[in-house]
Amino acid sequence: MYTGAMPQPMLRLTEIRLPLDHDEAALRAAVCERLGADAGLLADMRVFRRAVDARKRSAIRFTYSVDVTLSDAASTARLAARPGVRPAPDIAYRFVAQAPDHLAHRPVVIGTGPCGLFAGLLLAQMGFRPLILERGRVVRERTQDTWALWRRGVLDPASNVQFGEGGAGTFSDGKLWSQIKDPDHLGRKVLEEFVRAGAPEEILTAAHPHIGTFRLVTMVERLRATIEGLGGEYRFGAEVVDLLIERDELGAGQMQGVVLASGETIAADHVVLAIGHSARDTFAMLERQGVHVEAKPFSIGVRIEHPQSLIDRNRWGDFAGNPKLGAAEYKLVHHCVGTGAEQGRTVYSFCMCPGGTVVAATSELGRVVTNGMSQYSRNERNANSGLVVGIAPDDFPGGVMAGVAFQRHWEERAFAAGGGTYAAPVQLVGDFLAGRPSTAIGSVTPSYRPGVKPTDLSLCLPDFAVAAIREALPAFARQIEGYAMDDAVMTAVETRTSAPVRTTRGADFQSLNTKGLYPAGEGAGYAGGILSAGVDGIKVAEAVALDLVSPAA
Repeated sequence: MYTGAMPQPMLRLTEIRLPLDHDEAALRAAVCERLGADAGLLADMRVFRRAVDARKRSAIRFTYSVDVTLSDAASTARLAARPGVRPAPDIAYRFVAQAPDHLAHRPVVIGTGPCGLFAGLLLAQMGFRPLILERGRVVRERTQDTWALWRRGVLDPASNVQFGEGGAGTFSDGKLWSQIKDPDHLGRKVLEEFVRAGAPEEILTAAHPHIGTFRLVTMVERLRATIEGLGGEYRFGAEVVDLLIERDELGAGQMQGVVLASGETIAADHVVLAIGHSARDTFAMLERQGVHVEAKPFSIGVRIEHPQSLIDRNRWGDFAGNPKLGAAEYKLVHHCVGTGAEQGRTVYSFCMCPGGTVVAATSELGRVVTNGMSQYSRNERNANSGLVVGIAPDDFPGGVMAGVAFQRHWEERAFAAGGGTYAAPVQLVGDFLAGRPSTAIGSVTPSYRPGVKPTDLSLCLPDFAVAAIREALPAFARQIEGYAMDDAVMTAVETRTSAPVRTTRGADFQSLNTKGLYPAGEGAGYAGGILSAGVDGIKVAEAVALDLVSPAA
């Protein structure tokens, strides 16, 4: 809205509410009213955040936070004490280190999802020339491989929704917001780098920014070019199958290098492990190598599809369809009361995709996994979301890798229930609640490709998950009228909400028992989503850089 060069903002004005049809002049007037000052005092202003306030559907408003610079320093100090006005924080990013002229080994980053991407970018910007290893292919080739599954039912286990340049977030809604604590404003650094790579500038101001898959592809390519231009090196088709670790008699280890599937050994004493939540073979390798890993909670469930128009009406009322609002989102949580194994469990919406599609997201042969995706426009007919049930290690006893076995079991059941062709099993909500198999599709057309098979989803979900979702659906319908409509479509199975293991690390971001190994991002259990993964990548890159310039004695 407000463009052009901007000096360091001096004051931040918050909770400025304006009607949906306001213009820029109205915002400027509201800023002056808040300050109790004439427009001539404003040297410059810019929107820092814009959100939709839809608590009253009959009077939807935009809520702004605005940063202003005043022409008079004395007025700045005086007006900073007014209600709803405060000094604007300094959110500029500052690098923590600069690479020395000589290093014994360049840092290695394993994985090119959002975490690995930003770890590599920050290390490159600080002059460390990272070596970035990716088991999959460049993003354009990976996109073609992914379409092969969606269009023809042909899966490449090395190149798919989970593996390849850009990580799983490339095929998603591209959400760029998170609920993590971010006192150092690292999320802002992520967003600014995305804008430099071609994202729309509005992601810097939107309360719930998103990009969508097609734009993410181009941005990932541009970020790779930036890293390479700064001396970083990418190697695709470079699957890490082992770590070289020197351990003492007490089990404490030091990274020495990595081994690729080709047999090549790469010497490295600083390795960022940003492998993503589906690198199950790598989890097993870490356990075998004695790296400290532990089982952790995750969730299991389905994707649920409704007409986007239903969600829009419930969220926006008579304003549904207004281009200023776009496709509506939702976030739902239900705590089960129940009487059986579902008692005390939480059912919640996950990775909601307005105006999107349900996609085939498996990375392993003979298994079906679902996820959601949308484009920047969010203009597809259906809304979809994960509808998942939280589970804990007590639900899958048997050791660190038991969660992986649990996921695989239900993914195999979904593959069989879908007919063994990577088609997905589906059930209408009305049938699911009545406990009868679906035999046909109703008014909501499933978006999943390469196809669906109506059936009984109790065949591919644990009994406690079935019971929990049956309890949650009517509760959600009380919040969103029509949510439990008979023809809404549920597609199984959603298992990859997060990694089933955590590669534990200390305050220095290094593995608890393997120095030089930096577990990071979703695959290590320290992030969930594009923005939080990118922030974690920055934190880990900073830790690597500081250790390289000031190694411990």
